[in-house]
Amino acid sequence: MAGSPRIAVVLPCYNEEAAIAATVAAFRAALPEATIYVYDNNSRDRTIEVARAAGAIVWTEAMQGKGHVVRRIFADVEADIYVMADGDATYDASAAPAMIARLIDNNLDMVVGARASEVDEAYRRGHRFGNALLTGILARIFGRTFNDILSGYRVFSRRFVKSFPILSAGFEIETEISVHALELRMPVAEVVTRYSARPEGSTSKLSTYRDGWRILMTILNLFRIERPVLFFGLIGAIFLGVGLILLVPLVITYLQTGLVPRLPTAILVTGLAILAALCLFTGLILDTVVRGRREVRRLAYLALQAPASARR
Repeated sequence: MAGSPRIAVVLPCYNEEAAIAATVAAFRAALPEATIYVYDNNSRDRTIEVARAAGAIVWTEAMQGKGHVVRRIFADVEADIYVMADGDATYDASAAPAMIARLIDNNLDMVVGARASEVDEAYRRGHRFGNALLTGILARIFGRTFNDILSGYRVFSRRFVKSFPILSAGFEIETEISVHALELRMPVAEVVTRYSARPEGSTSKLSTYRDGWRILMTILNLFRIERPVLFFGLIGAIFLGVGLILLVPLVITYLQTGLVPRLPTAILVTGLAILAALCLFTGLILDTVVRGRREVRRLAYLALQAPASARR
């Protein structure tokens, strides 16, 4: 592919009238060659009008939730490099050129902007603690992770965007993106970027507890899908452990008397052992299916050009 890579800045938005103009202007100044898209998600204020006045291409997504918006963006927008950020003017647009250069120079598929807040109001303690907790859980399950899995500031290659089957509906989309990269063992990087407080009149749409719970459930669901042997093996181990605890007094009684007086307990132990075996075999069968799915996703990913080829 000859010439400079096509760069698209994509900004999911919901009620960002107070911040979207500044966000578009900041990315226009940082990436004058890029096309800037604002995807509005049923805003009830003047987000659409303000974004158009600022010079952005504005499209809409009727299904509510950031996951639906990102799915639509990845399906509609054609580019070689994608820069995704929130439309709330909190992310440092001036870091985008360096993030893009790192993606291309190192032939990466994603560069995550890890947030370093300048003021406490920018990144609340509850969000910081929740991010650290969820990041730790993800690292335990998948073996490696990012320092900021919930960052909305990311640079993607085309082959990442066009090979990613998004399933999330809401703010758990960042978690799904991270797991997708980890599972396909994509070359990725993370850079620290400034994170500022929202401008006056702009309010956060993230609910600490509701969205935190949804993100946790997303991690556990992806754990079930991507690591079925471990997931169902743990459940089977619990059944087997309970069964063994109940079995010990039965064995002692049998050795002493030659009788099994508590027949219902014996039946329960047998049932728990059967359930444990079923969980193990379920995990093994699903692991075969997951490996097949992963191979298909990997082949779809490899069918697209690497980022470095976009500037040749």
